[in-house]
Amino acid sequence: MTTRNGTNREPDEGRRWPARFTRSLAVGFLVAGVIGIVTGVFAWRQVESERRIDMEDVERRATALAQQYSLDAERALSMPDDEARRSLWSRLYSYRRLRGQAVFRRDGSLLAANPEVAEMAGELDTLVRHSMSSHETVSDTMRIEGVPLHTLAMPIASGGAIVVVHDVSYIDGRANGRLLRFGLWILLVSLLVLMLVVGFTWFAFERPMRLLEVWMRRLRTESLADAPPDAIPYPGLRSETSRLAASYLAAKSAGQLLSQATVQADHVWTQERLRAHATASIGIDRQLIVVSNREPYMHREQDGVAEVIVPAGGLVTALDPVLQSCGGTWIAHGSGDADRQYADATGRLVVPPDEPRYTLKRVWLSREEENGYYYGFANEGLWPLCHLAHERPVFRATDWDRYRSANERFAAAVLDEIGDGQAIVLVQDYHLALVPGLLKAARPEQRVGIFWHIPWPGPDPFRVCPWAAEIVAGMLGADLIGFHLRQYCNNFLETVDRLVESRLDRDRSAIEFKGQTALVRPFPISVQAWSERGVPTGDALELQLSALRHKHHLEGQYVAVGVDRIDYTKGLLERLRAVDRFLEKYPEYCGRFTFVELGAPSRTHLRRYRELLTSLEALADEINWKHQTDGWKPIHLLVSHHDSRAVYAFMRIASMCIVSSLHDGMNLVAKEFVAASSDGVLVLSEFAGAAHDLPEALIVNPYDTEGFAETIRAGIEMDPVEREMRLTAMRNAVEERNVYRWASELITTLGGSAGSRPAEASKAPATELAVES
Repeated sequence: MTTRNGTNREPDEGRRWPARFTRSLAVGFLVAGVIGIVTGVFAWRQVESERRIDMEDVERRATALAQQYSLDAERALSMPDDEARRSLWSRLYSYRRLRGQAVFRRDGSLLAANPEVAEMAGELDTLVRHSMSSHETVSDTMRIEGVPLHTLAMPIASGGAIVVVHDVSYIDGRANGRLLRFGLWILLVSLLVLMLVVGFTWFAFERPMRLLEVWMRRLRTESLADAPPDAIPYPGLRSETSRLAASYLAAKSAGQLLSQATVQADHVWTQERLRAHATASIGIDRQLIVVSNREPYMHREQDGVAEVIVPAGGLVTALDPVLQSCGGTWIAHGSGDADRQYADATGRLVVPPDEPRYTLKRVWLSREEENGYYYGFANEGLWPLCHLAHERPVFRATDWDRYRSANERFAAAVLDEIGDGQAIVLVQDYHLALVPGLLKAARPEQRVGIFWHIPWPGPDPFRVCPWAAEIVAGMLGADLIGFHLRQYCNNFLETVDRLVESRLDRDRSAIEFKGQTALVRPFPISVQAWSERGVPTGDALELQLSALRHKHHLEGQYVAVGVDRIDYTKGLLERLRAVDRFLEKYPEYCGRFTFVELGAPSRTHLRRYRELLTSLEALADEINWKHQTDGWKPIHLLVSHHDSRAVYAFMRIASMCIVSSLHDGMNLVAKEFVAASSDGVLVLSEFAGAAHDLPEALIVNPYDTEGFAETIRAGIEMDPVEREMRLTAMRNAVEERNVYRWASELITTLGGSAGSRPAEASKAPATELAVES
């Protein structure tokens, strides 16, 4: 291919040469194999034909000898045995291929034979009797002591038979020699055909297509202005490719100019504005790559039918609309049991399924890797370590090895996707802390950021991890390290200062480590407007709400809702105890208040999560048993993977949303409720990051059951004017600082303006923006 300085080189020379001739070799082996098989069949038939000719020649010679001996044998049969043997002895002889002859009387007894034939008289008995009974010359080939022998028995007119035996092993040797010579010629011809076909296929088809593939990738990622490769075999294809490239570049350039104008003129963060902003910030010569453990769309087999589900959690909620807006590639672990069926050989597919906007590339991990890397180190170690929820972290050396190996797999997938181009890579969350360092070690010029979606606990708690220094060093490979809150940024700076040799610039919130500078910034994450998620509206929504109210007996009820992954950090048990205490203190609300918990099962492979689900169900049953009446129970625990339509519908039904996290990086459920509700109250834990962004919520300490119960009562009895003022202020904040603004600030800080380094391009303090995992 031709580079921008005019030199020619093969694409990805160092990394892709083992697979270079894959398709050409396949075609070559097919053609050479067919030719070899056909030629081999003809050779075998020829050798067998020549074997038959040789055997027929032996048959003729044996017949001639038998006829020559027949007169002497007939005279000898009339003599006594001793005299007959003396008269025949001089006539019975052998040489190299002729084993000898024998004469048999009418009763089948041997009259005379040379010694070699006499030893096999027993084997000749059947042939002799058959010849005498049929009065015909009979021949056969038999093996005696492994030697092939041609035997011919000719009847004598006066009774008896004469037998001639030939050694025909030379015919087998001759046939095997012919087969060997034919085989060598066939092998040589097949190799010659293989070389010719592979060479022709490679130079005429595969090489041009590979060059075209690399050229098209560079066109997409680098806005390459070079002409298509000269090696394209079809002039028409080359012409149309040139025209398509010209049209694409013109459209992309026009889009960039339009995006720059839009960014300058528009102040409302929408999907279109983010797309324009991202194009202006990333540039036309770079692609956007997001890499995370969790995939945005999972194929799962249910009752023999594959279905697409959107996994629970804030990461997908926040990032899917960004990729749909900006395009690019999302690299994630393919964890669905039907994922392989819907991806190509490289693990790629386009998503969303109904309206594709970007590429999802799945990384395949074995069950052992997933158990050690994801369930083990990430979720039994780092997750409880970073959440101050009084759960002891567990660290195992084998899990750490799996964690490192998995991070290397993800980094390799990113490098393969980038190829020779340029990219902005957004690494997501605690599962992939080592990826930034691995990427920078391989491609220092790439722009890499990592966003940590969970809290950062500070230096002393984090030092509990035996590999804390390695994790921090891996993260410091990034150009930008993002957290939800300034508090987490400060905790991270203190941790770095304690664990690794580095230079901290606290004024710029930057860290210099091994010649690499990383900015540390807060980016509070937010949500996408419900109107962009395809949820029902108008009459369709009213029908859905009516059906849900009827199904769950919610007519006339004051409904509070909670939406969570079932996780010990979410304060679910504390929430139910607060509801129980509220009903104990204010029994007048029995029969009038219902709490609905939409709980998504999570990490059920881990014993702690299974125990939590069991405890949650038991506590819900206990509270229901205590307070329920005919036709009413206070708690509806709905454990399932609820799609966005169901979540939106329950949020519309609810007059209150309760978020009681014991420790949470942000918690997007709070913001989703604010965006969905028209007249609701938000009860929000002070330990959730969202409490910093939504101070108008009713803030609670989930450990304070009495205060929690009082806050529920205060929310129910709140003056409508105050309720509207609080909700309006929170809604304005969520709409203004939505997920598109979060993404734009993250991409701007990482990508910087054209021609400048991100570290220098965004010296203004980032707004305190940032997903729960």
